[in-house]
Amino acid sequence: MKFIIVSGGVVSGLGKGVITSSLSFLLKSRGYKVTPCKVDMYFNVDAGTLRPQEHGEVFVTHDGMETDEDLGHYERFIHKNLVKENYITAGQIYQEVIRKERAFEYAGDTVDVIPHLTDEIMRRIKLAGKVNSADIVIVEFGGTVGEYKNGIFFEATRIFKLKHPNDLIHIHVTYLPFLSHIGELKTKPAQTSVHILNSLGIQPDIMIARSDFPVDQKRLDKLALFCNMHADKVFTSPNLNSIYRLPLTFHKQKHHLASTCLNLLKIKSKKHKDIEEWKKMVGHLVKKNSKTIKVAIIGKYFATGEYQLGDSYVSVIEALKHAAAKFDVNIKIAWIDSEEFEKKPSDLSKLDGIIVPQGWGKRGTEGKIKTIKYIREHNIPFLGLCFGMQMATIEFARNILNLKDANSSEVDEKTKNPVIHIMKEQEKFLKEKQYGGTIRLGAWPCLIKKGSNLEKIYLKYGGSMDNPWYQINPSKLHKEKPAKGKLVFERHRHRYEFNNDYKESFEKNGFIISGTSPDGQLVEAIEIVDHKFFIATQFHPEYISRPLTPHPIFLAFIESIIK
Repeated sequence: MKFIIVSGGVVSGLGKGVITSSLSFLLKSRGYKVTPCKVDMYFNVDAGTLRPQEHGEVFVTHDGMETDEDLGHYERFIHKNLVKENYITAGQIYQEVIRKERAFEYAGDTVDVIPHLTDEIMRRIKLAGKVNSADIVIVEFGGTVGEYKNGIFFEATRIFKLKHPNDLIHIHVTYLPFLSHIGELKTKPAQTSVHILNSLGIQPDIMIARSDFPVDQKRLDKLALFCNMHADKVFTSPNLNSIYRLPLTFHKQKHHLASTCLNLLKIKSKKHKDIEEWKKMVGHLVKKNSKTIKVAIIGKYFATGEYQLGDSYVSVIEALKHAAAKFDVNIKIAWIDSEEFEKKPSDLSKLDGIIVPQGWGKRGTEGKIKTIKYIREHNIPFLGLCFGMQMATIEFARNILNLKDANSSEVDEKTKNPVIHIMKEQEKFLKEKQYGGTIRLGAWPCLIKKGSNLEKIYLKYGGSMDNPWYQINPSKLHKEKPAKGKLVFERHRHRYEFNNDYKESFEKNGFIISGTSPDGQLVEAIEIVDHKFFIATQFHPEYISRPLTPHPIFLAFIESIIK
């Protein structure tokens, strides 16, 4: 196995995840088995307990790991389901070292940062490669060089390269700010970033310069000189109008990023493949089309201080882009804060479609319910995702079934009509305050109702059985009885569910339960008849939408808007 470390400097948020994804795609296109891996420096064991506004979206793998959003980018670029071993946190490393010490697995040794923590870091990185049968493991380090919390990870890779000089290379991604009052890109912050890396005993093999504008040769030469690098090892990553253009940008640069990595790792470059298909897809994504549609996402995880960010809903945004590109329409995304809408509803009439995505807790729920009522009454295409399905259920109960106090027991424990209630096995976890990694996670089978709109969508857009929504997760299936009908395997992240005590009342009034668990006990998807498009799912179809294979539900949602 070969290893590539990707670190960042100057500022966070440079796009290391997209760079790692792009390099993974390029090396895969050369015929190698590549697995990208993310290291978060937090003491959280997984991303499930991190605040979305600060850390961004929590992405869930097929095998049920709550991870950083970068794993979503990895999957979208290499078109492969990743596993829990592809996500490493400082919390996992320290937890395992302490477990081994308590179990006397160090046989009385004094447990120390070096070698025990550094050995565990490299063991976990190698494990990611092993379980994925990878030729090359690309490891993205979160944060920036120089932060006190990540020094031990850099030390681990320094030791590894010392022992295996031909098996590991280091790529450093840094930033060149543009000073408008001077009118040029400045290289000094990038130089400082590399010098900090040098002080840890690491000389980067490759540098990638991020910038708002293209970097000229003069600055590339300057970076090479002052960072002690050959000029052909310095690559550029300017801002692009689509993240999916980045592999093509690296591929077009004079020395080819993938070829340079392979040469440094002393392995042969194979023939290019998959590039042409990727080019065609990018062409559709960036094309200026005659038609533009406007879709709103109503959520509550936008605000961070005085700024509004969309990082909490990255997978939803990407899934919309994938689907819009297939129909050659441009998409404009509007943001609606559900808390603000609760206080003062805004005009929704000019929107072409609305999505109510995931969420937790009481805050902003009434704003979401008000939105869904307007959508249903005014025949606006609607897609509810996870919490969005629960809010659609509550709205229908209040305004069609006339259960005015209907609610989720998560929002109101005392409601007399808990149309959404906690899953039985979850009550114990909450009582014992076991929050991390205990909710319903990962891919689970969903039986689609015959004749439903949902069945028609999967039949029309499902494609081949190679697509992720058909891929079986054996660990979850062995307890399931075979089901008659169409099964899809969609990813979940929830603790509450539809209350079956109300099932009959809902179905009598035009509320179609179009997806259930194979045993019929869990409601996985709902739809409403006589509406342009009104579908909501307890699962997250956005997690497995990819640019080359957009998810069927998002394709149908966009198509309903166009029609």
